Amino acid sequence: MQFCADLHVHSRFSRATSHGTTLADFAEWGRLKGLTVVGTGDFTHPEWFEEIISRTEEAEQGLLRLRPDFESLVENRLPRGPCRDAPPVRFILQSEICTIYKKGGRTRKVHHVVLMPGIAEARRFNAMLARIGNLNSDGRPILGLDSRNLLEVALEASPDCSVIPAHIWTPWFSALGSKSGFDSVAECYADLTHHVFAVETGLSSDPEMNWRVSSLDSYRLVSCSDAHSPARLGREATVFDCDLSYPAITKALRTGTGYRGTIEFFPEEGKYHLDGHRKCKVCLLPEQTRLHGGKCPVCGGNLTVGVMNRVEELADHPQGRRPPFAGDVWYAIPLEEILSEILGSGPGSVKVENARCRVMELLGPELAILNDVETDRVEACGFPALAEAIRRMRAGRVIRKAGYDGEYGLIRLFDPQELDDMSGTGLLFSRAETEDRTASDMKRATSEDESNASMTCEKAPPSPALSTGNIQSAELLPVLEGLDPEQRTAAETLEGPVLVVAGPGAGKTRVLTWRIARLVAEKNVKPDSVLALTFTNRAADEMRKRLKETLGDAVSKLFIGTFHSLAYRLLREFGRHVSLPDDWHLVPDDEARNSEKTAGKGNGKPVTMDALIPLAVHLLSTVQAVGNVCRQRWQWVSVDEYQDLDETQYRLLRELVPTGGNIFAIGDPDQAIYGFRGSDVGFFRRFTEDHPGARVIILKRNYRSGRKLVRAALQAIRPVTLVPDRILESALHDDLPVTIHEAASDRAEAQFVADAIERIIGGHSFLSVDSGRADGGPEAEGLSFSDFAVLYRTEAQSGLIEEALSRSGMPFQRRLHRRLSDNPMFDELLNLCVSSAWSRGRIEKMLAEHFSDQAAGAEAKRLVAWMLSAAEQYGADSVMDQARLACDADAWDSRADRISLLTLHAAKGLEFPVVFITGCEDGILPLRFGKQAKPGSEDEERRLLFVGMTRARRILIISHAARRLWRGRVRPMKPSPFLDAIEESLLKRQKAAPRTGRPHEMQLTLF
Repeated sequence: MQFCADLHVHSRFSRATSHGTTLADFAEWGRLKGLTVVGTGDFTHPEWFEEIISRTEEAEQGLLRLRPDFESLVENRLPRGPCRDAPPVRFILQSEICTIYKKGGRTRKVHHVVLMPGIAEARRFNAMLARIGNLNSDGRPILGLDSRNLLEVALEASPDCSVIPAHIWTPWFSALGSKSGFDSVAECYADLTHHVFAVETGLSSDPEMNWRVSSLDSYRLVSCSDAHSPARLGREATVFDCDLSYPAITKALRTGTGYRGTIEFFPEEGKYHLDGHRKCKVCLLPEQTRLHGGKCPVCGGNLTVGVMNRVEELADHPQGRRPPFAGDVWYAIPLEEILSEILGSGPGSVKVENARCRVMELLGPELAILNDVETDRVEACGFPALAEAIRRMRAGRVIRKAGYDGEYGLIRLFDPQELDDMSGTGLLFSRAETEDRTASDMKRATSEDESNASMTCEKAPPSPALSTGNIQSAELLPVLEGLDPEQRTAAETLEGPVLVVAGPGAGKTRVLTWRIARLVAEKNVKPDSVLALTFTNRAADEMRKRLKETLGDAVSKLFIGTFHSLAYRLLREFGRHVSLPDDWHLVPDDEARNSEKTAGKGNGKPVTMDALIPLAVHLLSTVQAVGNVCRQRWQWVSVDEYQDLDETQYRLLRELVPTGGNIFAIGDPDQAIYGFRGSDVGFFRRFTEDHPGARVIILKRNYRSGRKLVRAALQAIRPVTLVPDRILESALHDDLPVTIHEAASDRAEAQFVADAIERIIGGHSFLSVDSGRADGGPEAEGLSFSDFAVLYRTEAQSGLIEEALSRSGMPFQRRLHRRLSDNPMFDELLNLCVSSAWSRGRIEKMLAEHFSDQAAGAEAKRLVAWMLSAAEQYGADSVMDQARLACDADAWDSRADRISLLTLHAAKGLEFPVVFITGCEDGILPLRFGKQAKPGSEDEERRLLFVGMTRARRILIISHAARRLWRGRVRPMKPSPFLDAIEESLLKRQKAAPRTGRPHEMQLTLF
């Protein structure tokens, strides 16, 4: 059967959509338009997905229909006549997903239409996405995920899914767009491209334009409305001639069998058809843009390069070419737009609405009127001007004014004089104007903004209307030649005790890893005699990754890990010497208090995380044979972040490394910030006492941050520096000042952060770009969500920031210090996995039964996915112990980019191109709990600011609020006194303007 489908729509949960829209509204307007299949829109949104489940039932394979009680409501709302004879609408599970990420040195912003073959598959897909981003804030979720990886996730959810690149030519948000796209679909989806078989052409291009690019010949061209309200359905549509089912539709798109073609706008009406600069009202043809060098001739700013220009750039065929398997093309202008022009009244006016009701009552659904009904019949029903308009539209005889830079174009069918003449002779609209009818039975679901908008969109000339291993030392030399003199000295000092004072961004990880590589490669040191200790799993993973590039498989023989993982290994191997049974296991501190009861259950002796290192020290110090074995085993010890040692870690090292032994310690005493948990910077300062004759090397160059930023950080720490005559110089040419932003309140500060990220990254939606809220400049080039970090002194400050980012729809994650096993759901989920015998299928079924709330279900699936992975890697019996050693962030899907929210302490060891330090106020930074601070605590607070500032590679924004809800009440706040040490020439001070509208509409000046 032949039918029309609109496969890309949006629910009320997407931005800038009609409020109150329901599936019944889509079903009603689908029949009025003449559509047989309509996308559900936004099945990834938890509330909308539940509405889909509760209000539909299975129809043909892979399709849904309204339940009878809801379908009867639709029947009662339809006008009398042919529209009621149209078959009920079928729904196909569909959602649009926005991905923003960095690839090939550029920021990529690509939208995708995802189709799923059933509820179970969609549910699985949603659960997987919930590990990646925020599905609750927007019906069109925004993910920091590579397009290729999104396709991979969809295929993992269902091999029968369909992923269609959306509006592929749109400058800002598409696979081939001029601003953030690629030069081919294959470049976008990489090795999974063969799973993509259709592309959506968008409103600013038509098939004839796409036919000029031969790389698109193998894809079926899809046209959809991208409707943000039910009344906009069918603006564009795809025509099929196949069975009515999901498999038949996707087969038609995959093979071409059953695919007829598309119903199109005239492309000139699309708002990105030509090039231009809307603020200056400049619209240019591609050749004019090239003549002006891509700059606006009025203001000199960058022009937005439109779809026509981009098509010409990628085209390898002249205009007029038609590929062998091209579909048919029908051009159409929405009926309300035609009637609006004829009647000289707005498309949302009562006059136009009444006329449309009458026309459709007599002639049937809109798409049939525009494409199939004989114009003689239209005229015979009393609509002569409409009949003439349809003749001209079908013949492509239209008057075109092209859109540009977010400004819709205009398509007209008559000259004003023609309409005046027709009105004078009574031929304008003889019947509709004489009938005094209302449109109450044609209730519209458009928002006020949309009903007043001119939405006649695009399409051009019409077609005929048819119904390692081993490395050699020479391989290291090029790398060593790239080191500065101090770095090279450190990397080449291989024997004896060495202390390296490495300031922020000085390349300490590089020095540390290349020194280890040289030990193995040049000194023939056995890999299993090398011990490298860090304070986080993340740092250990990074070191392991870098060493694998040079040492290959030999890296697996090195011990690279945290102090806790080393202690865990020692106790697993030698614990019997200190009376530990073989089946001892890790438990939280509160469980250990019940140790006798726990042990009585046959679970072995419980050991807490805090007891691991003291037990290992006790083992080495009291069992001489074990100590000798370990010292003989690990003769080459490296320690990262040496300034963060606490007493037990220090004692562990003293047991492992004799005085004068081969220990390489690297760190920075000005970054000692963990005194609150027992760390003592004094151990760093007494290294030369512990190891007389130790070599001390100071790294003075910063390769991370710009000059002003480094100078500002150095001035902030200078009053309390522990490095005499400290020198820190930037090796970069960036010279951006540090921005100091004063917000009116803590809530305004949070909104400022969200708006600033959106502005810097260049916007994440059509709304933000078209409204002018986003204008990413050169500073934003190549940025993705993972390049942003928001830092704060305490976790209590994160709530408002999370709220603001949630409203924006941008993906973020709060990086917590807690261990993965401390998650309140962990024990219950682990028991579920055990009771399910670690069967993935049974576990998924039980999760669906246990968690009706989708947010909680997504969190559960995130944790279970980590458990299954850990069970495969370490064995099911070791999952709990591994969870004690892992942190919460380890359970996130690593394929995704997210904005990082973390405390200043948690930011240690990380770096980001853009960093916000929020709440930089007296009483918060430095943090004070009473009138008198503990001795030395304020020095550590200043070091904490130094650490935060030096996390930034490119942009640093420090904010403070004039008032804040703090410790139970709203308090006036003053900027941190630490900022006083920074000279004004290094700063750019900024104060929020008085708010005149919603916070996200503020115009921000960052630089």
